Formats: sequence, C-alpha cells, structure tokens
Amino acid sequence: MKNFLIVFLVVFTSACAQDKQMLAGETEWQKEMNADFKDATKSPLKDKDRKRFKGLDFYKFDSTYVVTAQLKRTPEAKPFKMKTTTNRRPEYVQFGVVTFTLKGNEYQLNIYQNLGLIEKEGYEDYLFLPFLDDTNGNGSYAGGRYTEARLPEGDTMVIDFNTAYNPYCAYNEKYSCPIVPRANYLPLKIEAGVKAFKKH
Repeated sequence: MKNFLIVFLVVFTSACAQDKQMLAGETEWQKEMNADFKDATKSPLKDKDRKRFKGLDFYKFDSTYVVTAQLKRTPEAKPFKMKTTTNRRPEYVQFGVVTFTLKGNEYQLNIYQNLGLIEKEGYEDYLFLPFLDDTNGNGSYAGGRYTEARLPEGDTMVIDFNTAYNPYCAYNEKYSCPIVPRANYLPLKIEAGVKAFKKH
C-alpha cells in the first residue's frame, strides 16, 4: 500500500508538472490566456474540450505586429446596435479611427466603445478593436478576431496584434459575439495572436 501511494504521488506530481508545462506560453499574455481557458470558472470552452485542453495555438510572438497608431477621435459618431451571432444587439459607438503602418503600408481601422461596458468599474477607458484579415479561415478563426486597447491621453496609442483573440463563439455556440464590421478588413495576413481552435 505504501509503495502504491508513492507511485501514485510520483505519477500525480509529474502529471501536474506536465500540465503546467503544456499550458506554458511564450509571453505572459499567452500564459494568462491558457490559464483562463483551463479554469472552469472563466473558460468559454465546453466541458469536454476543457478537460482535453493543453493550450491554445498561437502564432509566434512577432514585434512587427506591435504598432504605434494615430488616433483620430470621432465625437460626432452616433451610437448603433452592433450585429452579433445571435439576436442580441449591444450598443456601441465608433470612438475613432486608428491609422498605422504595417509591413510598409498604411492601414486604418475603426475602434469602438461598448456603451454598456464602459459603465462598469475598470472598463471606463476600454476600447474594442475587431478586425478581419487574410488569415481568416486559413490559420485563424474564419469570423475574424478582436483585440483591445485603453483610451490614451494623447493622439497616439499602441496596438499589439500579438494579443488578438478569438470571439468566444469560436469555442462554444452558446455565446453571443459581435460580428466584425466589414470596414475593419485588413488586406494582409496578420500572423499574430491566437490561431483557429481545433475542436476534437
């Protein structure tokens, strides 16, 4: 019995260590994402997928995709109901337009505020940046991805596409996810952030 217990502890300990190793990421953001996806209280994964979960697939971190953008605020923009994957229509407003250079070309994206979310503590300066690119359906989630930013004091802000993540409905159809506006299509491959999720 004593020997059995020792063997069990060794196997259990090495399995835990293996889990931790498998959930490791290249960056702190990747590690936090993997930890959240493994955590039953935070994970968007279905139970069967979470139990098998070894870590998200990420593109390799690439500093090319960390860009400094010019922000042009659009205070005259009117609130609108953003389409989602369900009948839910959350209220957003276009906060501004961000302009940046990536791989030698200049691009623009609309950046939004969720009018319900900014009422919540800690989200007062939260900005939402959904986008489509040429990896969608060919490496990344077909419906596009999201990234986030915080309201800058001035007119420049850093956008890190290495933190691009999938909508929750990429993992579980019970979620209602904003559909990326077509205006936010980037005609190049953004090989950064989270890749498409392979369901088992």
